[in-house]
Amino acid sequence: MSDTALSYPVDARNRVRRHHERGAYDHDAVHAVLDAGMLCHVAYVFDGQPYCTPTLHWREGEMLYWHGSSASRMLRGQRAGVPVCVTVSHLDGIVLARRGLNHSANYRAAMCFGTARIVDDPAEKAQALAAVIDRFLPGRSGRVKPNTAQEAKATTVIGMRIDQASAKVRAAGVGDEPEDLALPIWAGVIPVRTVIGAVETSPHVPAGVARPPELAHYPEGETLDKALRETQRIYEGG
Repeated sequence: MSDTALSYPVDARNRVRRHHERGAYDHDAVHAVLDAGMLCHVAYVFDGQPYCTPTLHWREGEMLYWHGSSASRMLRGQRAGVPVCVTVSHLDGIVLARRGLNHSANYRAAMCFGTARIVDDPAEKAQALAAVIDRFLPGRSGRVKPNTAQEAKATTVIGMRIDQASAKVRAAGVGDEPEDLALPIWAGVIPVRTVIGAVETSPHVPAGVARPPELAHYPEGETLDKALRETQRIYEGG
């Protein structure tokens, strides 16, 4: 059985209860949501106070990574290992119904559970600092100025093996009640997409410097999630 055919274990922590028919636990479903985004939210409890931190994330197999400043209180607190919940979500549409309570949204969301740890191994950390670039911009880490030792020291990398996870997706039309269908009230779906715009070159780029090949993965008018799924495929060597 291939990795992508596997599913995450299910218990009370990650089971989808409301609209359970929208839930999925297989790796393909969860990874598809994770790989279509750049921004996650990491939730944890520190000294009895709940926090939720937005940050960039990337995935390598069953591992999730994110990074931040070494001065971060949250990151320092994760050195010994901290239980966290990492969430990635996408808004795909606004659903307008004829009844107020039937208004809804189309969305994709993934919730991942595990123990976050600081990546201390020098080789793993160096690979991760390259991956945070190459995952989104294939090959770029080898074309930019390398990190100095001080820059690497000032950056903390966090890794978390996904122990449990669930995906939840709504991709449907209006859920009107049968008795409401004849009401003279407009109903429908407003699609929502994040679309890539025209590239804006820094005014300080010297004349004659060509645009790098990694920009080809972000053509104007393309949706961001499609571009990110493609760069993930390239990063994985697919």
